[in-house]
Amino acid sequence: MDKNTRKVIAASYIGYITQAIVNNFTPLLFVFLSEDFGVTLEQLTLLITVNFGVQLAVDLLSSKICDRIGYKPLVIAAHLFSAAGFIGMGTLTMLPDPYTWLMLCSVLYAFGGGLIEVIISPVVEACDTDEKSGAMSLLHSFYCWGQVFAVGASTLFFFLFGIENWRIMAVIWAMIPLFNAFFFSTLKIKQLAPEGGAVKVRVLAKTGLFWILVVMMLCAGAAELSMSQWASAFAQNGLGVDPTVGNLAGPCLFAVFMGCSRLFYGKFSTRIKLEKFMLISCLLCVIGYLTACLSPVPAFGFAGCALVGLSVGIMWPGTYSIAGARYPQGGTAMFALLALAGDMGCLSGPTIAGFVSGADGGRLQTGLVFGAVFPVILAIGTVLLTKQKR
Repeated sequence: MDKNTRKVIAASYIGYITQAIVNNFTPLLFVFLSEDFGVTLEQLTLLITVNFGVQLAVDLLSSKICDRIGYKPLVIAAHLFSAAGFIGMGTLTMLPDPYTWLMLCSVLYAFGGGLIEVIISPVVEACDTDEKSGAMSLLHSFYCWGQVFAVGASTLFFFLFGIENWRIMAVIWAMIPLFNAFFFSTLKIKQLAPEGGAVKVRVLAKTGLFWILVVMMLCAGAAELSMSQWASAFAQNGLGVDPTVGNLAGPCLFAVFMGCSRLFYGKFSTRIKLEKFMLISCLLCVIGYLTACLSPVPAFGFAGCALVGLSVGIMWPGTYSIAGARYPQGGTAMFALLALAGDMGCLSGPTIAGFVSGADGGRLQTGLVFGAVFPVILAIGTVLLTKQKR
Protein backbone atom coordinates (compact mmCIF):
# COMPACT_ATOMS: atom_id res chain seq x y z
CA MET A 1 0.00 0.00 0.00
CA ASP A 2 1.54 3.31 -1.08
CA LYS A 3 1.78 6.46 1.02
CA ASN A 4 -1.09 8.27 -0.74
CA THR A 5 -3.44 5.32 -0.22
CA ARG A 6 -2.65 5.19 3.50
CA LYS A 7 -3.42 8.91 3.78
CA VAL A 8 -6.70 8.51 1.86
CA ILE A 9 -7.78 5.76 4.24
CA ALA A 10 -6.75 7.86 7.28
CA ALA A 11 -8.74 10.84 5.96
CA SER A 12 -11.70 8.50 5.40
CA TYR A 13 -11.52 7.43 9.05
CA ILE A 14 -11.72 11.10 10.10
CA GLY A 15 -14.66 11.48 7.71
CA TYR A 16 -16.65 8.88 9.61
CA ILE A 17 -15.75 10.54 12.91
CA THR A 18 -17.19 13.74 11.44
CA GLN A 19 -20.42 11.97 10.54
CA ALA A 20 -20.67 10.57 14.07
CA ILE A 21 -20.36 14.10 15.47
CA VAL A 22 -23.05 15.29 13.03
CA ASN A 23 -25.51 12.65 14.27
CA ASN A 24 -24.73 12.70 17.99
CA PHE A 25 -23.79 16.22 19.15
CA THR A 26 -27.09 18.10 18.85
CA PRO A 27 -29.19 15.45 20.71
CA LEU A 28 -26.99 16.03 23.77
CA LEU A 29 -28.36 19.60 23.89
CA PHE A 30 -32.05 18.77 23.67
CA VAL A 31 -32.93 19.24 27.34
CA PHE A 32 -30.93 22.48 27.58
CA LEU A 33 -32.39 23.85 24.32
CA SER A 34 -35.92 23.19 25.51
CA GLU A 35 -35.20 25.20 28.65
CA ASP A 36 -33.02 27.97 27.17
CA PHE A 37 -34.78 28.53 23.83
CA GLY A 38 -38.23 27.32 24.86
CA VAL A 39 -38.07 24.66 22.13
CA THR A 40 -40.96 22.18 22.26
CA LEU A 41 -40.67 18.40 22.03
CA GLU A 42 -42.22 18.55 18.56
CA GLN A 43 -39.58 21.05 17.42
CA LEU A 44 -36.79 18.86 18.81
CA THR A 45 -38.26 15.86 16.99
CA LEU A 46 -38.33 17.95 13.80
CA LEU A 47 -34.57 18.53 14.13
CA ILE A 48 -34.02 14.76 14.11
CA THR A 49 -36.40 14.30 11.19
CA VAL A 50 -34.72 17.05 9.17
CA ASN A 51 -31.25 15.62 9.87
CA PHE A 52 -32.07 12.14 8.59
CA GLY A 53 -34.48 13.44 5.94
CA VAL A 54 -31.78 15.60 4.36
CA GLN A 55 -29.35 12.67 4.47
CA LEU A 56 -31.93 10.51 2.70
CA ALA A 57 -32.36 13.17 0.01
CA VAL A 58 -28.59 13.39 -0.43
CA ASP A 59 -28.39 9.59 -0.78
CA LEU A 60 -30.93 9.73 -3.61
CA LEU A 61 -29.34 12.73 -5.32
CA SER A 62 -25.84 11.28 -5.07
CA SER A 63 -26.79 8.20 -7.06
CA LYS A 64 -27.05 10.44 -10.13
CA ILE A 65 -24.19 12.93 -9.75
CA CYS A 66 -21.26 11.42 -7.83
CA ASP A 67 -19.65 9.47 -10.69
CA ARG A 68 -19.99 12.50 -13.00
CA ILE A 69 -18.55 15.12 -10.66
CA GLY A 70 -15.91 12.93 -9.05
CA TYR A 71 -15.16 11.97 -5.46
CA LYS A 72 -12.61 14.61 -4.54
CA PRO A 73 -14.67 17.81 -4.98
CA LEU A 74 -17.68 16.18 -3.33
CA VAL A 75 -15.81 14.82 -0.31
CA ILE A 76 -14.23 18.25 0.25
CA ALA A 77 -17.65 19.92 -0.09
CA ALA A 78 -19.14 17.40 2.37
CA HIS A 79 -16.68 18.39 5.09
CA LEU A 80 -17.10 22.11 4.39
CA PHE A 81 -20.89 21.84 4.71
CA SER A 82 -20.47 19.96 8.00
CA ALA A 83 -18.06 22.60 9.31
CA ALA A 84 -20.41 25.41 8.21
CA GLY A 85 -23.27 23.80 10.13
CA PHE A 86 -21.28 23.63 13.38
CA ILE A 87 -19.86 27.14 13.00
CA GLY A 88 -23.39 28.40 12.38
CA MET A 89 -24.57 26.66 15.55
CA GLY A 90 -21.92 28.54 17.50
CA THR A 91 -22.61 31.96 15.98
CA LEU A 92 -25.95 32.33 14.19
CA THR A 93 -27.97 30.99 17.13
CA MET A 94 -27.08 34.16 19.06
CA LEU A 95 -29.31 36.10 16.65
CA PRO A 96 -33.08 36.56 17.14
CA ASP A 97 -35.21 33.45 16.55
CA PRO A 98 -32.38 30.98 17.37
CA TYR A 99 -34.46 27.89 16.55
CA THR A 100 -34.79 28.92 12.91
CA TRP A 101 -31.02 29.35 12.66
CA LEU A 102 -30.51 26.03 14.43
CA MET A 103 -32.74 24.38 11.84
CA LEU A 104 -30.73 25.95 9.01
CA CYS A 105 -27.49 24.72 10.57
CA SER A 106 -29.01 21.23 10.89
CA VAL A 107 -29.69 21.25 7.15
CA LEU A 108 -26.08 22.28 6.45
CA TYR A 109 -24.35 19.65 8.56
CA ALA A 110 -26.89 16.98 7.56
CA PHE A 111 -26.11 17.69 3.90
CA GLY A 112 -22.43 17.25 4.67
CA GLY A 113 -23.03 14.11 6.72
CA GLY A 114 -25.13 12.57 3.97
CA LEU A 115 -22.42 13.18 1.38
CA ILE A 116 -19.80 11.71 3.70
CA GLU A 117 -21.86 8.55 4.12
CA VAL A 118 -22.26 8.13 0.35
CA ILE A 119 -18.72 9.07 -0.75
CA ILE A 120 -16.39 7.64 1.90
CA SER A 121 -17.24 3.96 1.44
CA PRO A 122 -16.60 3.89 -2.34
CA VAL A 123 -13.45 5.98 -1.79
CA VAL A 124 -12.06 3.20 0.43
CA GLU A 125 -13.46 0.47 -1.84
CA ALA A 126 -11.51 2.03 -4.74
CA CYS A 127 -8.23 1.97 -2.80
CA ASP A 128 -5.68 -0.74 -3.55
CA THR A 129 -5.99 -2.76 -0.34
CA ASP A 130 -5.27 -6.43 0.27
CA GLU A 131 -8.62 -7.24 1.90
CA LYS A 132 -11.62 -5.13 0.84
CA SER A 133 -14.15 -6.40 3.39
CA GLY A 134 -11.68 -5.97 6.26
CA ALA A 135 -10.86 -2.42 5.19
CA MET A 136 -14.59 -1.61 4.97
CA SER A 137 -15.30 -3.02 8.43
CA LEU A 138 -12.36 -1.13 9.94
CA LEU A 139 -13.56 2.06 8.24
CA HIS A 140 -17.05 1.76 9.71
CA SER A 141 -15.64 1.10 13.17
CA PHE A 142 -14.51 4.72 13.21
CA TYR A 143 -18.14 5.85 13.23
CA CYS A 144 -18.48 3.96 16.53
CA TRP A 145 -15.31 5.49 18.00
CA GLY A 146 -16.49 8.87 16.73
CA GLN A 147 -19.80 8.42 18.52
CA VAL A 148 -18.08 7.56 21.80
CA PHE A 149 -15.67 10.47 21.28
CA ALA A 150 -18.46 12.95 20.49
CA VAL A 151 -20.57 11.98 23.49
CA GLY A 152 -17.65 11.64 25.90
CA ALA A 153 -15.75 14.80 24.94
CA SER A 154 -18.92 16.91 24.82
CA THR A 155 -20.08 15.62 28.20
CA LEU A 156 -16.65 16.35 29.71
CA PHE A 157 -16.67 19.87 28.24
CA PHE A 158 -20.14 20.54 29.65
CA PHE A 159 -19.06 19.22 33.05
CA LEU A 160 -15.94 21.44 33.15
CA PHE A 161 -17.24 24.62 31.55
CA GLY A 162 -21.03 24.37 31.77
CA ILE A 163 -23.52 23.35 29.11
CA GLU A 164 -24.42 27.01 28.61
CA ASN A 165 -21.13 27.29 26.67
CA TRP A 166 -22.26 24.70 24.12
CA ARG A 167 -21.70 27.17 21.25
CA ILE A 168 -17.94 27.06 21.91
CA MET A 169 -18.05 23.26 21.72
CA ALA A 170 -19.91 23.46 18.41
CA VAL A 171 -17.17 25.64 16.91
CA ILE A 172 -14.50 23.30 18.29
CA TRP A 173 -16.19 20.37 16.54
CA ALA A 174 -16.13 22.35 13.28
CA MET A 175 -12.31 22.20 13.31
CA ILE A 176 -12.33 18.45 12.54
CA PRO A 177 -14.18 18.65 9.18
CA LEU A 178 -12.27 21.84 8.28
CA PHE A 179 -8.97 20.04 8.79
CA ASN A 180 -10.18 16.98 6.86
CA ALA A 181 -11.36 19.09 3.92
CA PHE A 182 -7.82 20.45 3.62
CA PHE A 183 -6.37 16.95 4.13
CA PHE A 184 -8.45 15.49 1.28
CA SER A 185 -7.53 18.41 -0.98
CA THR A 186 -3.86 17.30 -0.87
CA LEU A 187 -4.57 13.68 -1.89
CA LYS A 188 -5.15 11.75 -5.10
CA ILE A 189 -8.47 9.89 -4.96
CA LYS A 190 -9.34 7.05 -7.34
CA GLN A 191 -12.81 6.52 -8.80
CA LEU A 192 -14.52 3.21 -8.04
CA ALA A 193 -15.57 2.77 -11.68
CA PRO A 194 -14.33 4.61 -14.77
CA GLU A 195 -16.52 7.26 -16.41
CA GLY A 196 -19.27 5.52 -18.32
CA GLY A 197 -18.22 2.15 -16.94
CA ALA A 198 -20.51 1.94 -13.93
CA VAL A 199 -23.58 -0.27 -14.05
CA LYS A 200 -26.71 1.82 -14.65
CA VAL A 201 -29.28 2.07 -11.88
CA ARG A 202 -32.01 0.63 -14.11
CA VAL A 203 -29.80 -2.42 -14.76
CA LEU A 204 -29.24 -2.93 -11.02
CA ALA A 205 -32.99 -2.62 -10.38
CA LYS A 206 -33.70 -5.55 -12.72
CA THR A 207 -31.62 -8.03 -10.73
CA GLY A 208 -32.98 -9.97 -7.77
CA LEU A 209 -29.56 -10.01 -6.12
CA PHE A 210 -29.52 -6.23 -5.84
CA TRP A 211 -32.94 -6.15 -4.14
CA ILE A 212 -31.77 -8.76 -1.65
CA LEU A 213 -28.88 -6.41 -0.81
CA VAL A 214 -31.32 -3.49 -0.47
CA VAL A 215 -33.47 -5.42 2.03
CA MET A 216 -30.34 -6.47 3.93
CA MET A 217 -29.17 -2.85 4.18
CA LEU A 218 -32.60 -1.74 5.39
CA CYS A 219 -32.56 -4.45 8.07
CA ALA A 220 -28.95 -3.60 9.02
CA GLY A 221 -29.91 0.03 9.67
CA ALA A 222 -33.09 -0.94 11.51
CA ALA A 223 -31.38 -3.55 13.71
CA GLU A 224 -28.66 -1.05 14.67
CA LEU A 225 -30.76 2.08 15.29
CA SER A 226 -33.73 0.36 16.96
CA MET A 227 -31.49 -0.31 19.95
CA SER A 228 -29.02 2.59 19.78
CA GLN A 229 -31.66 5.34 19.49
CA TRP A 230 -33.66 3.94 22.41
CA ALA A 231 -30.67 2.77 24.48
CA SER A 232 -30.69 5.76 26.85
CA ALA A 233 -34.46 5.76 27.40
CA PHE A 234 -34.46 1.97 27.71
CA ALA A 235 -31.71 2.10 30.34
CA GLN A 236 -33.64 4.67 32.38
CA ASN A 237 -37.22 3.47 31.97
CA GLY A 238 -36.73 -0.22 31.24
CA LEU A 239 -33.77 -0.97 33.52
CA GLY A 240 -34.41 1.73 36.12
CA VAL A 241 -30.94 3.27 36.24
CA ASP A 242 -29.94 6.86 36.98
CA PRO A 243 -30.50 9.30 34.04
CA THR A 244 -26.81 10.23 33.87
CA VAL A 245 -25.82 6.56 33.75
CA GLY A 246 -28.50 5.93 31.17
CA ASN A 247 -27.39 8.78 28.93
CA LEU A 248 -23.76 7.65 28.90
CA ALA A 249 -23.74 3.92 29.58
CA GLY A 250 -26.56 2.99 27.19
CA PRO A 251 -25.40 4.62 23.91
CA CYS A 252 -21.68 4.45 24.72
CA LEU A 253 -21.73 0.78 25.73
CA PHE A 254 -23.58 -0.04 22.52
CA ALA A 255 -21.15 1.99 20.37
CA VAL A 256 -18.01 0.56 22.02
CA PHE A 257 -19.06 -3.03 21.42
CA MET A 258 -20.17 -2.25 17.87
CA GLY A 259 -16.78 -0.67 17.21
CA CYS A 260 -14.98 -3.67 18.70
CA SER A 261 -16.87 -5.99 16.36
CA ARG A 262 -15.90 -3.96 13.30
CA LEU A 263 -12.32 -3.63 14.49
CA PHE A 264 -12.09 -7.39 15.10
CA TYR A 265 -13.31 -8.28 11.63
CA GLY A 266 -11.14 -5.58 10.07
CA LYS A 267 -8.04 -7.15 11.65
CA PHE A 268 -8.87 -10.81 11.01
CA SER A 269 -10.96 -10.65 7.82
CA THR A 270 -8.49 -12.83 5.90
CA ARG A 271 -9.19 -15.70 8.31
CA ILE A 272 -12.96 -15.30 8.57
CA LYS A 273 -15.60 -15.99 5.94
CA LEU A 274 -17.78 -12.86 5.77
CA GLU A 275 -21.14 -14.57 5.12
CA LYS A 276 -20.62 -17.01 8.01
CA PHE A 277 -19.58 -14.16 10.33
CA MET A 278 -22.76 -12.27 9.39
CA LEU A 279 -24.97 -15.30 10.05
CA ILE A 280 -23.44 -15.81 13.50
CA SER A 281 -23.88 -12.09 14.18
CA CYS A 282 -27.57 -12.26 13.22
CA LEU A 283 -28.10 -15.10 15.70
CA LEU A 284 -26.29 -13.20 18.46
CA CYS A 285 -28.33 -10.10 17.64
CA VAL A 286 -31.61 -11.96 18.21
CA ILE A 287 -30.26 -13.32 21.50
CA GLY A 288 -29.12 -9.82 22.50
CA TYR A 289 -32.51 -8.23 21.83
CA LEU A 290 -34.38 -10.94 23.71
CA THR A 291 -31.93 -10.82 26.65
CA ALA A 292 -32.13 -7.03 26.93
CA CYS A 293 -35.91 -6.94 26.77
CA LEU A 294 -36.99 -10.03 28.68
CA SER A 295 -34.46 -10.17 31.52
CA PRO A 296 -35.67 -8.68 34.84
CA VAL A 297 -32.07 -8.10 35.97
CA PRO A 298 -30.56 -4.70 34.88
CA ALA A 299 -27.07 -6.19 34.52
CA PHE A 300 -28.37 -8.74 32.01
CA GLY A 301 -30.28 -5.95 30.28
CA PHE A 302 -27.07 -3.98 29.77
CA ALA A 303 -25.32 -7.17 28.63
CA GLY A 304 -28.05 -7.71 26.04
CA CYS A 305 -27.68 -4.13 24.82
CA ALA A 306 -23.92 -4.63 24.49
CA LEU A 307 -24.45 -7.94 22.65
CA VAL A 308 -26.71 -6.20 20.14
CA GLY A 309 -23.98 -3.60 19.56
CA LEU A 310 -21.39 -6.34 19.12
CA SER A 311 -23.54 -8.28 16.66
CA VAL A 312 -24.82 -5.45 14.45
CA GLY A 313 -21.29 -4.16 13.87
CA ILE A 314 -20.66 -6.25 10.74
CA MET A 315 -24.12 -5.91 9.19
CA TRP A 316 -23.82 -2.53 7.45
CA PRO A 317 -20.16 -2.72 6.27
CA GLY A 318 -20.53 -6.44 5.52
CA THR A 319 -23.45 -5.83 3.17
CA TYR A 320 -21.45 -3.04 1.51
CA SER A 321 -18.53 -5.44 1.00
CA ILE A 322 -20.74 -8.15 -0.48
CA ALA A 323 -22.26 -5.62 -2.87
CA GLY A 324 -18.80 -4.39 -3.92
CA ALA A 325 -17.66 -7.97 -4.57
CA ARG A 326 -20.78 -8.98 -6.53
CA TYR A 327 -21.00 -5.71 -8.48
CA PRO A 328 -17.42 -4.42 -8.94
CA GLN A 329 -18.72 -1.96 -11.57
CA GLY A 330 -21.64 -0.84 -9.43
CA GLY A 331 -20.08 2.59 -8.97
CA THR A 332 -21.17 5.22 -6.49
CA ALA A 333 -24.79 4.92 -7.62
CA MET A 334 -24.99 1.46 -6.10
CA PHE A 335 -23.45 2.59 -2.81
CA ALA A 336 -25.73 5.63 -2.72
CA LEU A 337 -28.85 3.47 -3.18
CA LEU A 338 -27.65 1.03 -0.53
CA ALA A 339 -26.99 3.96 1.82
CA LEU A 340 -30.52 5.18 1.07
CA ALA A 341 -31.90 1.77 2.05
CA GLY A 342 -29.78 1.74 5.20
CA ASP A 343 -30.97 5.22 6.21
CA MET A 344 -34.58 4.17 5.60
CA GLY A 345 -33.92 1.37 8.07
CA CYS A 346 -32.39 3.88 10.49
CA LEU A 347 -35.65 5.84 10.35
CA SER A 348 -38.14 2.97 10.27
CA GLY A 349 -36.57 0.71 12.92
CA PRO A 350 -36.72 3.13 15.87
CA THR A 351 -40.10 4.43 14.66
CA ILE A 352 -41.65 0.96 14.57
CA ALA A 353 -40.17 0.15 17.98
CA GLY A 354 -41.62 3.41 19.33
CA PHE A 355 -45.10 2.77 17.92
CA VAL A 356 -45.17 -0.81 19.21
CA SER A 357 -44.08 0.42 22.64
CA GLY A 358 -46.75 3.12 22.59
CA ALA A 359 -49.42 0.55 21.77
CA ASP A 360 -48.36 -1.35 24.90
CA GLY A 361 -48.60 1.65 27.19
CA GLY A 362 -45.10 2.97 26.59
CA ARG A 363 -43.34 -0.25 27.54
CA LEU A 364 -40.05 -0.09 25.61
CA GLN A 365 -39.29 -3.75 26.11
CA THR A 366 -42.22 -4.69 23.87
CA GLY A 367 -41.09 -2.43 21.04
CA LEU A 368 -37.48 -3.53 21.23
CA VAL A 369 -38.42 -7.21 21.13
CA PHE A 370 -39.83 -6.43 17.70
CA GLY A 371 -36.31 -5.29 16.72
CA ALA A 372 -35.26 -8.96 16.74
CA VAL A 373 -37.21 -9.40 13.49
CA PHE A 374 -34.64 -7.41 11.50
CA PRO A 375 -31.59 -9.67 12.05
CA VAL A 376 -33.77 -12.68 11.18
CA ILE A 377 -34.64 -11.15 7.79
CA LEU A 378 -31.00 -10.16 7.25
CA ALA A 379 -29.92 -13.75 7.99
CA ILE A 380 -32.37 -15.05 5.38
CA GLY A 381 -30.92 -12.61 2.83
CA THR A 382 -27.38 -13.76 3.65
CA VAL A 383 -28.37 -17.40 3.13
CA LEU A 384 -29.94 -16.57 -0.23
CA LEU A 385 -26.79 -14.72 -1.33
CA THR A 386 -24.60 -17.64 -0.25
CA LYS A 387 -26.71 -20.15 -2.21
CA GLN A 388 -26.68 -17.93 -5.28
CA LYS A 389 -22.90 -17.58 -5.07
CA ARG A 390 -22.51 -21.36 -5.00
